[in-house]
Amino acid sequence: MDISKKLNDAINAQIGHEFEATLQYLSMAAYFEEEGYKNLAKRMYEQAEEEHAHGMKFFKFVLERGGKVEIPTLPGPKAVFTSALEVFKAALAWEKVVTKNIYNLVEIAIADKDYATQQFLNWFTNEQIEEEANMEGYIKLAEKVGKDHEYLLEGHV
Repeated sequence: MDISKKLNDAINAQIGHEFEATLQYLSMAAYFEEEGYKNLAKRMYEQAEEEHAHGMKFFKFVLERGGKVEIPTLPGPKAVFTSALEVFKAALAWEKVVTKNIYNLVEIAIADKDYATQQFLNWFTNEQIEEEANMEGYIKLAEKVGKDHEYLLEGHV
């Protein structure tokens, strides 16, 4: 089963986005570690592992479809944060970009009449609903407790 070049290229870009997200969540974990927030750091480490797994799903899918994997050059992650709220807002913004990218892949797969890829992408479409909702929830909590009391977030992750 072949995959179109356009779809192959778009999925390769998505592989890069997923691995970029891995690095970003690791950077967020480092911020929380530096602040002494072990539970929040653990949550970001878990998120980094999840993003890596997503990248690998795309990676293996391309190979299974007879495509060529070409991982793009990745930019460095944002390294400086000033609050948990800033971290969660950055994470939500990132997840919204990922959602948009997944929708773009779906559009290409539909145009290509590539039903196997459409089916594969359904899982990611549903996953993004959860990802965005989780980050929106963290933002609400961080806004309620404020910077001076963000240590209270440690018990809510």
